[in-house]
Amino acid sequence: MSSIKKLTSGHIPPNVETRSLRQIENKSGNLYLSLNIISKRANQIASELKEELHSKLEEFSTQSDNLEEVFENREQIEISRHYEKLPNPAILATREFMEDGTYYRLMNEEEEGGQHEG
Repeated sequence: MSSIKKLTSGHIPPNVETRSLRQIENKSGNLYLSLNIISKRANQIASELKEELHSKLEEFSTQSDNLEEVFENREQIEISRHYEKLPNPAILATREFMEDGTYYRLMNEEEEGGQHEG
């Protein structure tokens, strides 16, 4: 099962939930670090969802150049509706982070390539 299917398999309300900033902060020890991690993961999820949707819809594409031959495929519409109903990637990323499902690591100065003068 792909990571996206795992994230969307349970019942996740599509609406935003109020979260305690202290709980988010406690996950990494720094509120801004936690929000940065959630943001980056949300971007990854959005990208994966977009790729998945495009690959599924591509199966229905036709090779004709005639613009008048636009067919509305019922299966294509259902796939699109399914993806529209999914929660926002930020909601998915926040839930994953709060449930300790997000792997992250901090780079030290040597890995970043930065020099600290002191």
